[in-house]
Amino acid sequence: MRRVLVLLALLRVPAAMTDATALSSSIQTPMSPYDTATLRRHYELAATDKQAGEKFYQLVHAYAGQDALVLGYKAASEAIKARDAGMLSKLTYVQQAARTFEQAVGLAPTNAEIRFLRFSVESNLPPFLGLSKHVDEDRAFLLQAALQYPRAGGLDTQAFETVRDFLVDRKHVSDDEAQLLARVKS
Repeated sequence: MRRVLVLLALLRVPAAMTDATALSSSIQTPMSPYDTATLRRHYELAATDKQAGEKFYQLVHAYAGQDALVLGYKAASEAIKARDAGMLSKLTYVQQAARTFEQAVGLAPTNAEIRFLRFSVESNLPPFLGLSKHVDEDRAFLLQAALQYPRAGGLDTQAFETVRDFLVDRKHVSDDEAQLLARVKS
């Protein structure tokens, strides 16, 4: 899978994970717009295209359930909406994304995919917004999850590769940590 890393107006969104293996209790019916594979695909497309970003936002905006992974993707869609919004609306969408991420992580604090989505958003927000308070915690969590792969950590192969590549390519880990991650085989 090619990695799509796009500099966004307020944040950069990494290429989404596209493996069809579910990482949470997401609604898994084949026709469901909320199955993990569908959410990952929409997220990836939204990272590079404004229209896809709007479609992704519309897909999950009305979601009112309590599935933590779906809520994590809903928060990511709100962050992408911030990227594409006018200047006066950007902060509103970013703040909503932060609230939705809090809800998702509160429901599933050990879900690595949710923590990755939050980390990928927060690590690229301008510091003056004060909305990047989980970056260190999520970085440490993701590093441990990736180092424990495949024995633990809750990552499937594609998620592991995405997390590892994001941490290393974006220099969110030290050189020593990058070398440790390079030894972990997917």
